Amino acid sequence: MSRPPLPPFDKASARAKIRLAEDAWNSRDPQRVAQAYTEDCPWRNRAEFVTGRAQIKALLKRKWTRELEYRLIKELWAYTDNRIAVRFAYEFRDDSGQWFRAYGNENWEFATDGLMQRRIASINEHPISESERKFHWPLGRRPDEHPGLSELNL
Repeated sequence: MSRPPLPPFDKASARAKIRLAEDAWNSRDPQRVAQAYTEDCPWRNRAEFVTGRAQIKALLKRKWTRELEYRLIKELWAYTDNRIAVRFAYEFRDDSGQWFRAYGNENWEFATDGLMQRRIASINEHPISESERKFHWPLGRRPDEHPGLSELNL
């Protein structure tokens, strides 16, 4: 199985890889997201460390049980031959109705087949009011015409 675009990355292929990841995460489907990673991919996600697709799926299932109405935007920060650095922001609400915006950075390393073989994420979040929300598209894929992080000054 391969997951194009494949390394080595140029600016266009790095951006395409990021958009594919964003689309998968906005699906909130743990199975779909986990298929982009190698069978033994290590993750650092905040203070949680997991390894492999089964643990990734379990983490994502827990995440999207707590983080309701999740909407994410990812943006290219830098790239090299088989690595991509991404910055992102996402908004969600909890079951009490409190909205949050999370900000983070991810470092991705890819195998030659285009599967991610390492993911390191640093994330922080803060409560926001509903009126402060900036991500208003219907749940699912962010529309192409919706502004990205830079356009939203995030």
